[in-house]
Parts: sequence; structure tokens; C-alpha cells
Amino acid sequence: MTFNDLIDRRGTFSSKWDKMEKLYGVSPEDGLAMWTADSDYATAPCVIEAVRRAADHGVFGYSWQHPAYLQAVQWWMQNRHDWAIGTDWVLTTQGLGNAIALSLDVWSQPGDGVVIFTPVYHEFAHKVNKTGRRVVECPLVRARDTYEIDLDDAQSRLDGSEKLLLWCSPQNPSGRVWTPDELRAVAAFAERNGLILISDEVHHDLVYPGHTFVPMDVAAPDARPWTVTLTAPSKTFNIAGQRTGNMIIPDDKLRAQMRHRLNTLDYDPSALGVAMITAAYSPEGAEWVDAQIDHLNGNRALFDAAISEIPGLWSMPLQATYLAWVDFSGTGMDHAEFVRRLRDDARIATSSGPGFGTGGETFERFNLATQRARVEDACARLKLAFSDLQ
Repeated sequence: MTFNDLIDRRGTFSSKWDKMEKLYGVSPEDGLAMWTADSDYATAPCVIEAVRRAADHGVFGYSWQHPAYLQAVQWWMQNRHDWAIGTDWVLTTQGLGNAIALSLDVWSQPGDGVVIFTPVYHEFAHKVNKTGRRVVECPLVRARDTYEIDLDDAQSRLDGSEKLLLWCSPQNPSGRVWTPDELRAVAAFAERNGLILISDEVHHDLVYPGHTFVPMDVAAPDARPWTVTLTAPSKTFNIAGQRTGNMIIPDDKLRAQMRHRLNTLDYDPSALGVAMITAAYSPEGAEWVDAQIDHLNGNRALFDAAISEIPGLWSMPLQATYLAWVDFSGTGMDHAEFVRRLRDDARIATSSGPGFGTGGETFERFNLATQRARVEDACARLKLAFSDLQ
């Protein structure tokens, strides 16, 4: 199958399509799901073949150790990100949402502060609040067509009760690829404030030509005693439903603490998820990812061109991810009005900007990881919904 073959996900218990009417009032019968971050096209053929082999084998009993999996993760990080990791650094979790929750559980207590730089992935704040910790928002600075970090301002917002810094790289929702100097500055900020730095790098494979992603551990290897990196193939290969991700922890002490917590929870990874990821992190998988980036780059160009034709709308130029961050402030409309047009008139479900924290009040996030025809449809709907501005 190609990236443009239409797949009907309705009625498959898809969160993206079957949940959007409940959340946004947009029916999957006539609406477009452009909110939650998964893709509408099939995963890589090598991953599908791994599932077929497992099904043909027919036995899904207990499994033990997965050296090929760990070696595949190691190969991928070295070949795709120039990052040499030890296989013993890798701990597997039930996805990165679970990894963030585990990090909060192991390295902080209820009432502790957790630093986030907003606007940022909404689950950061949700996880912090659900676990009884305290969100410490440090707003990013809008600079020309991107965001920059103001660490002096961030420092002024801390009171010493903070224990963790949740960092997003590449940045969601803006698609910003941080420079090595910026990453080193963030790592130094964490050290000065005694913060364990949790670097969520789930979108690291989806980077556009002209930009280079650098892992936090590559940029700031001296920060290993206080740094944990989270990675997963969930966004890259559209297998988020397998709920399998990695915590890559070079520091022996931090890794032992997390391993102990995983042991007390009696957690082992899914054998099928491990098989799929082992197949994905391969030369065949890498070739498929390169083709996907070409497809997404075309979707990005088409979408941005359409947005630029609607007065008052502006799409932040993406450096990475498939998540377009669109500012509606130029319309003069309040949030309720432009969201009404999106949902009632255009029949598009998007991720609400205010949910990403301070700085997201005038934005909505659009998922472009879909077939080209659906992006074209979305563009036509947006132009019609805001036709009175043209």
C-alpha cells in the first residue's frame, strides 16, 4: 500500500476517528480527524510481515529476553541519529505516556514542581496534575517564525521545589528542532536547579530536509547523571497502539532506580510489540521512513500554501513532526468562534491550542499524517469556512 491509499478507520475502535464525535462534536461520517497524533496510512511492509510471521507461528505464550530487539534499537540510534548507546541502557515501558508517568513516580513526590516549556504536548501537564505534582510553566518566546527559550525568565519562575524537567525534542506542537547549543543550555539549566531532565524524543525520526535532529545525550553527554531519554517507534511507524516505548538511561544509578520500579510493577514488554519494533528498526524500515518524510513534506507544503491564502491564518513552518501549528489571532476572532468554524462549518477535529498551555491560546494543531486527498479536502473546507475573510 502507498501513503495515499485511503483506509477507512471508522468502526475499528480508532481513538482518532471513533472518539472525535464524543470529544469535538465532529461525526466521522462527514468529518476529518486531524487531532490525535497517529497516522492514517498503513505501517511499513517489514512490520506487517513480522506480524504475519508471528500469526503463522500461532503461539503467543510467555517470552523471555529480547536481545535482537535491543540490538535493533541500538542499530537505529547509531544509524539514524549518530548516537552510540549501550543495549544495557534500554528499559522498555508501555509507551512513552507510561514512561512519563513512571518518571514522575520514581523521581518526584506529590506536591513537587515539574518544569515544562509551553506551549507543549498537553499530556505533560495532564500527567503532572494526575499524579498530584505541580506544573511550573515556562513560556517559550515567539521569535519570527519559531520559538526560542528564555532561561532567565524560566529561572525566575522556579522556587526550589522542582524535581523534574519534562523536555520535548523535536518540539510538539511547533515542530521546532532544537540546536545543540540550545540543548546544552537546557541541560545546564537542569543541573543548576537539581532537576532530572526527561527528554521526550518520540518525533525524532520525522525531520524535514534542511534540519538535523540531535539527541540530548549527543549534544550534552556530560549531563548523563541527570538525563533520561524517551524514544519510541510509535509515531515513526504508526504503531502507537502497541504501547511499547523505551527509556534510554546511560547513568547506572538512575537506570537501577527505574529498573527496580518496573520490577515491582511486574512489567515485561509485549512480545508482539517487540517483534514489530525489531522489524521496524532495520534498513527496510529506514527506507520506508525516508519515503514517509517525502510524503509528509508534500502534505506540509500543500497545507501551508492553503493556509497562507486565508487572511488572518498563519502556519508555523515545520522543521519536524507531522503536526501543523496554526495561529488564528490575525482573524480577530476569539477562540470559541474560530473553533466553531473548524468543527461546525469545516467539520474538522483539531487539537485545541489552549490545551498546550500558555502560548497556545490562539492556535489549533492539525495532524497532516494522512492521505494527500484528505489534506486537499481539509484545505478546501478551511477556505470555505473562512471565506468571508477573503
